[in-house]
Amino acid sequence: MPMRRIVLSISLATLLATPAFAQNFEGNWGCRDATASKAGILTIYGQVYGFASTAIGDKSSGTGTITPYQDGVGFNDGGLKATRAIQAGRIVPDPNYGVAIQLETADAIVMLCKPH
Repeated sequence: MPMRRIVLSISLATLLATPAFAQNFEGNWGCRDATASKAGILTIYGQVYGFASTAIGDKSSGTGTITPYQDGVGFNDGGLKATRAIQAGRIVPDPNYGVAIQLETADAIVMLCKPH
């Protein structure tokens, strides 16, 4: 009987802690490019995103869809994928904000976005 309680307690504790392990990528993110210049605002809610570039007429501005993953998101379509070839947004630790989203192409990290 005591062993059963221990297993039950561990299972319950694990279940309650699971949301704490999930990374939250929803919200508004201020993005900077590789030169640390302001690149735009990324907004993610549900399975859609919007990006507003700081450059007038930038075709990467607009909306698209994402696929959520445990450590971030995959960009399925929209301006960021079509124009800048961004494939993923990975949640990374940030010393000032707790977390940031690192936007990546197949070859490089191209932007870092912090909570806005």
